[in-house]
Amino acid sequence: MRRYSQRQSLSTLSEINVTPLLDLAFVLLIIFMITTPLLESSMNLVIPSSGTKNPPINTSQVQTVSIDRSNTIRFNNQVVDLETVTAQLAELKRTNPDVAIVIRPDRDLPVQKLIGVMDALQRAGITKVGIATRAESK
Repeated sequence: MRRYSQRQSLSTLSEINVTPLLDLAFVLLIIFMITTPLLESSMNLVIPSSGTKNPPINTSQVQTVSIDRSNTIRFNNQVVDLETVTAQLAELKRTNPDVAIVIRPDRDLPVQKLIGVMDALQRAGITKVGIATRAESK
């Protein structure tokens, strides 16, 4: 009997059992499938800053478009509707190609109203656009 067991231990194992390896691969796959969406939705972003300065804009070329909470659009403190402001912006761009526009939206304004004004600026061909914000006090 001893000789048989010694012969058996000297022979090489010709098959590798891959079941534990597959179990490990599937467990890791399931872990990554569960944790990846959680990492993407809870991403904490830090907005990048730039060390370069924009070239100064002549303040006489800056015009203001304000939108208040009741969706009233004011172009340089004159109440206008969206079609009128689009025509006025196109005329302003034609007379002064370097015009810059600052949009001053109300804090509680729906985003769609702001996008409407930005679309009007795009139709007028104005590319120098800024949105006025206020720094948060800590």
